[in-house]
Amino acid sequence: MRDVSSKPNTLRSATAVARLNISRPTIRAIKSGSVPKADPLAVARIAGIQAAKNTSALIPYCHHVPLDWIDVRSELQEAAIEITAEVKAIWKTGVEMEALVAVSAAALTLYDMLKPIDEDMEITCIKLLEKIGGKSQMKESGGGLKAAVLVISDSVSAGRREDISGKVLVEKLRGFRIQVPKFKVVPDDSTRIEAELKILADKEKVDLIVTTGGTGIGPRDVTPEATKRVIERELEGVEEVL
Repeated sequence: MRDVSSKPNTLRSATAVARLNISRPTIRAIKSGSVPKADPLAVARIAGIQAAKNTSALIPYCHHVPLDWIDVRSELQEAAIEITAEVKAIWKTGVEMEALVAVSAAALTLYDMLKPIDEDMEITCIKLLEKIGGKSQMKESGGGLKAAVLVISDSVSAGRREDISGKVLVEKLRGFRIQVPKFKVVPDDSTRIEAELKILADKEKVDLIVTTGGTGIGPRDVTPEATKRVIERELEGVEEVL
């Protein structure tokens, strides 16, 4: 099992599809409600939802993911049933396996319920259609965004200490395909911090400003206070998550 304890929670979603080929008389039986084992579509939907929620119990290396939303639906075609499952979660790892397990269980449930009237059924496709979220998605969508990194430190500004955190931030942002055209170091001075933030936001027009330093309890740790005097709206709780 992969260790995901260091990964952040992000919105994850996945869509999968399965196809069950059946005869035309079986399609007519489903539409008329004459299937011996009750309504197969309704039961298959429940089976898919239950299976998605129990994926970690079925697939050994899957994590137990707290799912936020599952939708399983079946579409009757001319000689087939197409099952689609959509799954969402805000967690550390993706939910593509949950979507695939959902359509697999739904397809097998349909097979079980329809086998008394159709001996030639065949599950011909189980496929992941889409996976969204996580670090890979950030890398794909980050192109074109511009960020600035502002290091706030008396010692680094004076040349007495080498910057470490700012360089790490630049590297991480570029790893997400975000451009970092601006990197600055300023002392722990409230006026200088405010001025630099305004320049980066209003003149340089960057999409994101990441500051590092000046958030302790010392008398010159004034980054939070300086930032609050510049921003128009504070999103309470977001800084704690970051």
